Amino acid sequence: MQKLTRNDLLTLEAYSAERIALRTRVLAHKRDRQVAIGPHATLYFEDRLTIQYQVQEMLRIERIFEAAAIEEELSAYNPLVPDGSNWKATFMIEYNDAEERRQALVDLLGIEDKAWVQVAGHDRVFAIADEDLDRSRDEKTSAVHFVRFELSEAMVSAVLGGANVAMGINLPAYLHEVSAIASGTRDSLCADLTA
Repeated sequence: MQKLTRNDLLTLEAYSAERIALRTRVLAHKRDRQVAIGPHATLYFEDRLTIQYQVQEMLRIERIFEAAAIEEELSAYNPLVPDGSNWKATFMIEYNDAEERRQALVDLLGIEDKAWVQVAGHDRVFAIADEDLDRSRDEKTSAVHFVRFELSEAMVSAVLGGANVAMGINLPAYLHEVSAIASGTRDSLCADLTA
């Protein structure tokens, strides 16, 4: 999947005119790019469109229009665009109650390294987490992580050929799995492997 360049982005003025339509398109697109694993953890899979939207929003919010500053944003976000042999996701730990969330982040220390995907007929692939910076501390994890699942050529071929994909978390304090992701999600994730 091609990385974003400045030429792929709208100017602040053009984005203002297109923002509602792009937001609607991205929200519809994201519906098939998320997998809830148990009641409190969700993988939100990123791709070129979701990252373009995030960059456009950052430029709008921060009123960034200078070339160097735009390049900085692209440098920060482009690593989240899949490379054709992997899936990249924002991994969120979600609790509505603040106190429950605080305790869970202590109890779930290391969860980001225990998330996995498994293509039928192949071994589990565990997440490579937070390559940009360490988000966990010695005493607790973060509520947000960025993860990458690197697939072998055989796994990519199997997924593109229709193989089942399972996902889960293998942490004693949070053992949950999805034995087969939804077909719409699987189809959407296949697009990440054809780049």
